[in-house]
Amino acid sequence: MAGIQSEYHRTQHIGWLRAAVLGANDGIVSTASLILGVAAASVTQSAVLVAGVAGLVAGAMSMAAGEYVSVSSQSDTEQADIARERHELATDGARELAELAAIYERRGLDANLAQQVATQLTAKDALQAHTRDELGISDTTSANPLQAALVSALSFVVGAGLPLLTAWLAPYLYLTPVVAATSLLFLVILGGLAAHMGGAGIGKGILRVTFWGALAMACTAGVGWLFGVAL
Repeated sequence: MAGIQSEYHRTQHIGWLRAAVLGANDGIVSTASLILGVAAASVTQSAVLVAGVAGLVAGAMSMAAGEYVSVSSQSDTEQADIARERHELATDGARELAELAAIYERRGLDANLAQQVATQLTAKDALQAHTRDELGISDTTSANPLQAALVSALSFVVGAGLPLLTAWLAPYLYLTPVVAATSLLFLVILGGLAAHMGGAGIGKGILRVTFWGALAMACTAGVGWLFGVAL
């Protein structure tokens, strides 16, 4: 109808948002943990910074490669299912029409209306109807490997750069508490922003991000302190 504006839904950005939050969180936690572990081993500040930079580069590449491979596998599976659905539509359209009507019946439509809806959608674009309603694949949720890889790598670099910059600026005597405190603050901010952008409770988002981040940093610092070697 004319004059009706499309609504904004947060799920439209779920792909890059997930990758961005994961990358930034991993960047902060892994780099801060590495810095604290190395610092706990009583090495020089330059060694701490070298370890942090190495962790940033390795982590960004690992995030990019991991996301690309993972999302590519998802995309391959989606494309295989779509190809199978295309073949079934070409070879047994009547059964596929009945299958689509049954899906709409299970969602609450009566049999006659479900058949009408299935018939009309099939006439317009049968493959799109089956892809969306049978397979659950849409433009919003479909996998984008390159986007996920780039967003993950860039967000990891941003996240990792925060504790690394702190370690560079902080006096070495206070490096451990300063990096730990600021990293937790960064995680609080990240958790709040991610929850806000995703429409979730901010307190819950902050808690789950900071808890696991604090646990990771504590464990890594403990290993460095116990063994007295750079990790």
